Amino acid sequence: MRPSLPSLPPALNALPGPLLAALLLGVCTLGSAQAAQRETQQEAQRSPRPGAAPVLEVSEDGRDVIDRRARLLWPRCVEGMQWNGKTCTGLPELFTHKQAQALATERAKQDGVRWRLPRVNEMRRLISRDIRPQGLSPELFPGAPRGWHWTGTAAVNARPVNPYNYSNISGSAGTQLSAQQAWAIDLDSLETRPNMGRGNQLMVRLVRPLPSAPPDEKGEAPARPAPHRPDPDEED
Repeated sequence: MRPSLPSLPPALNALPGPLLAALLLGVCTLGSAQAAQRETQQEAQRSPRPGAAPVLEVSEDGRDVIDRRARLLWPRCVEGMQWNGKTCTGLPELFTHKQAQALATERAKQDGVRWRLPRVNEMRRLISRDIRPQGLSPELFPGAPRGWHWTGTAAVNARPVNPYNYSNISGSAGTQLSAQQAWAIDLDSLETRPNMGRGNQLMVRLVRPLPSAPPDEKGEAPARPAPHRPDPDEED
């Protein structure tokens, strides 16, 4: 006889074991999908309204694009291509999701700044709606290849579960949620996918926070140091 589960209502305890396991797995899958949807909605709320276009400008050395509203700095070329002073040359390099994460980690160690994979909505901020077809501005990102790019947005496996397929009712089924999938964005069709297989080889455009500018670069007068007043308790 199957032992009862005290944490479940009696009606659920009366269900056959395989059917109960499938039901619980479906609930877990739905919960994970809802969590991913909440994350996407929160990122959308942090992004500007559709009518407020992001402010993008080229850096002084011409190698990067600056998003001052989001305080992000983007290389003008995807990984594998090089900036020659006028455009991006060479061919883009393709990475699995694990390789892309390792690249960002290694680049951060080398440069001492927080390079990382961008989030989906951060990538969407780069898309220009003033060109047809919509995509990356050729003035800001010359020679930018279209196609699928990796992002750092978390993903879950939200595939429907067949309760009559007993292969889904294994102890390892729940651990497969999100383990093999990640978010990606296609800069050709502007499609986003939460379930791109991590083993696929896609393009990578890393991003890092924009460094804080000194006060005089913001048009503000540098703060005048306060005069030193000796503390009565200071020793001579």
